Amino acid sequence: MERRINIETVKPDAWKSLYSLAISISKSSLSPILKHLIKLRVSQVNSCAFCINMHTKEALQVGETQQRLFLLSAWRETDHFTEEEKAALAVAEEVTLIHQHGVSDETYKQAQKFFNEEKIAEIILESVMMNAWNRIAVSSKTPVER
Repeated sequence: MERRINIETVKPDAWKSLYSLAISISKSSLSPILKHLIKLRVSQVNSCAFCINMHTKEALQVGETQQRLFLLSAWRETDHFTEEEKAALAVAEEVTLIHQHGVSDETYKQAQKFFNEEKIAEIILESVMMNAWNRIAVSSKTPVER
């Protein structure tokens, strides 16, 4: 696959602004594993091979297990994820697929059982940020590292 455009070099000011936002969001109080589960699930939904590859490696480095990574696309069908993680993943998926029905009241209420407003905001922002990176990588055909 041939890369189409390198947005970082063509629009460096915009890229720097987006990267600054990503740095701010990375300072959230969510656990590193939950952050990577969100990033990976959003990237799976968006079919972003570059981001799936990168965040799988990073998740393993922070202690995530291979088995849970193998099962992530079927998180609803397994007991390998906590109810808290499932609530966060549901929010992340609905933010990613916002055109379908938004974030449902049911999903939001489930998240409120485990997270305060600050953490819900962090889950939403993490999802939004990952969607932005996915859209850049997919539309520019960013190659996957070997």
